[in-house]
Amino acid sequence: MPYTVIPISIETKEERANHCAARVRYELKSDIYGCCIKLLTDSRELTEQWSDNFYNMSQSIRSHGRLFVFSDTSEKENTVYYDRQSKTAFLFNFRYYGWIKSIALSIAGDILEDEHDIYSVHGACLDTECGGVAILGASGAGKTTHTYGLLRDARVRVISDDWFFARVYGRDILAYGSEKNFYIRADLAQIWPEFADLVSQAQFDPEGRAIVDLRSVVGKGRILPLTTIRVLIILQRDADEPQIKKDLDPRAAMAVIKENAYFNPHLLVKDGFKTQLRDAFFHSLLARARIVCVNTIHPPEQIQHIIRETVGLYAEGEKPTSV
Repeated sequence: MPYTVIPISIETKEERANHCAARVRYELKSDIYGCCIKLLTDSRELTEQWSDNFYNMSQSIRSHGRLFVFSDTSEKENTVYYDRQSKTAFLFNFRYYGWIKSIALSIAGDILEDEHDIYSVHGACLDTECGGVAILGASGAGKTTHTYGLLRDARVRVISDDWFFARVYGRDILAYGSEKNFYIRADLAQIWPEFADLVSQAQFDPEGRAIVDLRSVVGKGRILPLTTIRVLIILQRDADEPQIKKDLDPRAAMAVIKENAYFNPHLLVKDGFKTQLRDAFFHSLLARARIVCVNTIHPPEQIQHIIRETVGLYAEGEKPTSV
């Protein structure tokens, strides 16, 4: 876990909320896939990032989950206190916005999986002419690199580049986006020059990240609210693995997913009940999708070719249609 999560009781939550109340200068309610998640902070910069990132929610709607985000010298760096009953988190001394937004998404996921049979997937989700493609991988495996690599093709549309929600619907797995805009790395254009204009106009934070509107590059029609997952790609970097690509059966894929804690380091509650729910969902997903493991130790363009062939984007020798 990149930060420390400490469970607290609802009584302790009330005490902490009362303690923080006088410091709150900004309150913002956002719509995260139907959940009203409220940010409370004294940081104008964070409020602006959050507003750029998420869809607005009517201020008349009562919040389902809350994040209090502050700097506090009495607390350790990157500390989270979480009350699962009221879905309230207190975040102290966070500099990286990516973790803050992930905790917001995780709180929404906590609500959705308990009450609505909708589950969090920490991964990218794209839509192609052959259906939806989910991309999972541990940090550094190339998930972001190959998501944006695929987006160079005009036939690819994006649901999410980092986190999506999914549910079983009969024989299908439906995947839903939740973020208005996307949080990119400053080195994106070094890997894929097609995004140079987007990067040049972005305002990057001290962590080398920026929230951007991809519509300015790919067009409004290529940001979709949902798709049906047909292919699941698991990215792994393994210098000792000779195969670039291999198909996995559901049992082998589930072992990889469990070994990597669902590829999601941001799950706030990890008890037996939650594990049972998540295992059941991933079993359903793996039973309904083709599963392919791709070794990203090889050059990005070579991996892109493998992934494009896997999802049926083009025949051998055909070049992608530019963004």
